[in-house]
Amino acid sequence: MKTNKILDRTKKVFIYTGLISIPLVFSACNKYLDHLPDQRTELNTPKKVSELLVDAYPGGNYITMMESMSDNVVDNFGMGTTDVINTDSYFWKDVESTSQDSPNYYWNRAYRAIAAANQALEACYSAENPDQYRSQIGEALVARAYAHFMLVSLYSKFYSPETADVDPGIPYVTEPETVVWKDYERKTVSYVYQQIEKDLLEGLPLLDDSRYTVPRYHFTQRAAHAFATRFYLFKGEPENVIKHANLAFPNGTFLANMRPWPTKYQDITTTELSLIYTQTSQNANLLIAETTSWWARRFRTYRYSISANQRDRIASQTVAGSLNLYRWTISSGQSYYIRKFSEHFVRSGLNATTGVGYSMIPLFTTEEVLLSRAEAYALTGDYQASLADLNLFIKQRQTASSYVPLTAEKVLEYFETEDLKEALTKSCLQMRRAEFVHEGLRWFDILRYDIPVTHRTYTGEEMVLGVNDPRRILQMPAEVVLSGLELNPR
Repeated sequence: MKTNKILDRTKKVFIYTGLISIPLVFSACNKYLDHLPDQRTELNTPKKVSELLVDAYPGGNYITMMESMSDNVVDNFGMGTTDVINTDSYFWKDVESTSQDSPNYYWNRAYRAIAAANQALEACYSAENPDQYRSQIGEALVARAYAHFMLVSLYSKFYSPETADVDPGIPYVTEPETVVWKDYERKTVSYVYQQIEKDLLEGLPLLDDSRYTVPRYHFTQRAAHAFATRFYLFKGEPENVIKHANLAFPNGTFLANMRPWPTKYQDITTTELSLIYTQTSQNANLLIAETTSWWARRFRTYRYSISANQRDRIASQTVAGSLNLYRWTISSGQSYYIRKFSEHFVRSGLNATTGVGYSMIPLFTTEEVLLSRAEAYALTGDYQASLADLNLFIKQRQTASSYVPLTAEKVLEYFETEDLKEALTKSCLQMRRAEFVHEGLRWFDILRYDIPVTHRTYTGEEMVLGVNDPRRILQMPAEVVLSGLELNPR
């Protein structure tokens, strides 16, 4: 029996991981419980470690739950698929399902990725010639940091310098599993952030982009700096956001690496867009992950999804006017969506009608780095630089004939404020919301800025997720709780 769950913390915890090509391989669950096997793949070359690191990226998909919880979606009653993950997330309930696209599934796949990274690091550090493994060490450290970063952002209270020293975090696992029973500590959000930063900064300079056959499936130098940009944005250190954004795109190379919505994309069909949006050929995709997910199939038919009115509010009524990417919006009943994703379906057998869906998703993009830098400039008081970044973004979201540069006066008037920092920050959030619709990242901005979310049912019932609502934190998996970890409060 193979299983892909890593259980959590505090008391005694039963941890076992079913990973292809790595740590513990066993033929039956009962036999595994009888004794601890040690039938390990011998990781004795840099190439073998590199093959293992393919598994160091979470194979779970976070978009369904994050998008459904956000203010991007509405109740499109009478249309499409009623799905428990989509529905429970819309109502901010603890999702009962443990299948792909669920919070539990993402938790397990993230810790599975961490296990792969730890196994790789052990092989590298114990090698006779560890200097030959520098690049593998770098990738493993950054990948381990990323998986923990996503977990702490979703399953703990969002980072706040005022409370991070007391807010419960998630277990930061740094060693391969060599025993069946092991004690784990949750510690604090502050501790988890310290460990993330340590791994990220230690691993980043070791990365060697030339090692990768397909660089966009791995943490390259650019992708790692993009990760650092997001990390420091969440941590509230705008100077470091600017630093790493500039290292990701030195000498102002953003424009050549953005999605060409008003030019090359202009003449393609929605089907063609769905096929190329997540491809490695698109310079905007800095890191792409293959996820086990139904998102590409179902996001356009979920009951709780975007509508025509919501679409217009998000991207056709912005401080810059209408953004051209919504030219690719198509209708599925009452829902309106941009066809960003395509699915790869693997049948369970030659003549089977059942199987597993896979979706490629961009984990980091050029546009996120640019908009993060624009926000950081605003937070540091460099308003002209912030406006310049916003205008660079808008130029690639509008045709030349419709583009009108943003000015300080325009953003102040639009947001009805005299505070330019506030107006520019809101402009950045507005552009981020439009850019990453269907990609889940709006949820992180809701958490970062304590934005209330209002959901309504078709009958008019109104539900509000307030600033301090504990449902902003995803619930710990049931099996982790059974191992001694307390539930997140509700």
